[in-house]
Amino acid sequence: MSTFLIHTLTPSGGAGPTLRYDNQTSALTDLKTGEPVVKSFAAIQPECQDFASSRDNPATKVSPRVLKISLGLSCNYECEYCSQRFVPRAAETNPGEVQSFLDGLDDWVKVPPERIEFWGGEPFVYIKTLRPLANALRTKYPSAGFSVITNGSLLNPEINHWLDKMGFSVGISHDGPGQHVRGPDPLADPEKRAAILDLYQRLAPKGRVSFNAMLNRANISRAAIQQFFTELTQDPDVMIAEGAFVDAYDPGGLSLSLAPDEFHAFRRTAFHEIRQGKADRVSGARDRVASFINSIRLQRPASSVAQKCGMDRSDAIAVDLRGNVLTCQNVSAQAMAPNAESHRIGHVGDLASVALRTATHWSKRSDCPKCPVLHICKGACMFLEGPLWEASCNNAYSDALPIFAAGIEFLTGLVPIYIEGDLPEDRKDVFGLLKVPSPSARGHTKPFPVPVVTA
Repeated sequence: MSTFLIHTLTPSGGAGPTLRYDNQTSALTDLKTGEPVVKSFAAIQPECQDFASSRDNPATKVSPRVLKISLGLSCNYECEYCSQRFVPRAAETNPGEVQSFLDGLDDWVKVPPERIEFWGGEPFVYIKTLRPLANALRTKYPSAGFSVITNGSLLNPEINHWLDKMGFSVGISHDGPGQHVRGPDPLADPEKRAAILDLYQRLAPKGRVSFNAMLNRANISRAAIQQFFTELTQDPDVMIAEGAFVDAYDPGGLSLSLAPDEFHAFRRTAFHEIRQGKADRVSGARDRVASFINSIRLQRPASSVAQKCGMDRSDAIAVDLRGNVLTCQNVSAQAMAPNAESHRIGHVGDLASVALRTATHWSKRSDCPKCPVLHICKGACMFLEGPLWEASCNNAYSDALPIFAAGIEFLTGLVPIYIEGDLPEDRKDVFGLLKVPSPSARGHTKPFPVPVVTA
């Protein structure tokens, strides 16, 4: 079932009208009148996704619009929930392999990429490889956007100058007040702190730098994260990228996932911070609220929803310097996916034979197509399975639900508090503010719980 009844509260705290929401058509209507709750621009239809990959029907790859180059998985830090922490390493790449990689590009990159991303591990562990590679690619593809994500600990003024000159956009991975849970804190070292702030001051006026923070059960407040980076940079416009809840890639991520008795408290905190404007510079909240609102305004069909990471797209390719095509940048050619397929999904020397058998598109999972927050979650990690997938799904649902509620409140002035549909009970009660009535003598309950508080 893809249709849900959304029970609401009015701004004064009284019972509001019931809304009907269809996640396949993005139609939001008043249940009583059948009328749309917001003027639609349905004539503006987005394109459908290009492929719904699965093990039995794998996606293929073409000349990349987005090219992700994995330099290797080595890192000078070891963070608690790193998606690469337990990934088997391939043999390390080296500067001597750069030229052969460059020499073969024209055989499979037929159109200049729009964006080239350079990935580690920690990419600046590989600075002797990164420099000649990026320099050559900048010459070859002068219009491509360049990006890199770093923990910031290996930055220095000379590297910062090079990044600026090369036109890089840089994401600095740091969880703000929750960094101690994640791992070492480069801001605790005066020299590293100075280098990070130097890079920020160079790139911030050009809109090419962000701090990339993640939420976990010990770091749930986007408002606290935003305040942390505002104070650090003394910039009221500092941007925080990511800002979503961690996926459980491994035992570390699992231990930092939400427990069932924490779902509602997290949702209440997240919703309060979003609607009060306390997380307006955290892209994981701001951009997803806007996207969900537009999905309703444009009546965006579910068929247009690509996987969250975008790596299901045929024109998004992750490769290492040996030309191995990978599921994504967070794995290696030596690693196996949870479904026992190799994360090496082919080679650029035979791009036509690349087959993404390691991933399961959301449309091929049992619960995603009938989930109310599909347009926000977009299927979580596409290669997780089993208990790690279940924990990631729970995290993603509780992360997306306040965004769902904030979007509907923005459009209607009504706060969703209960979702009636084919869902577990802890997913129906949005904020844990409701009390299910006791059964009557005939064993029946009212069809909808009654509010006990109206916060």
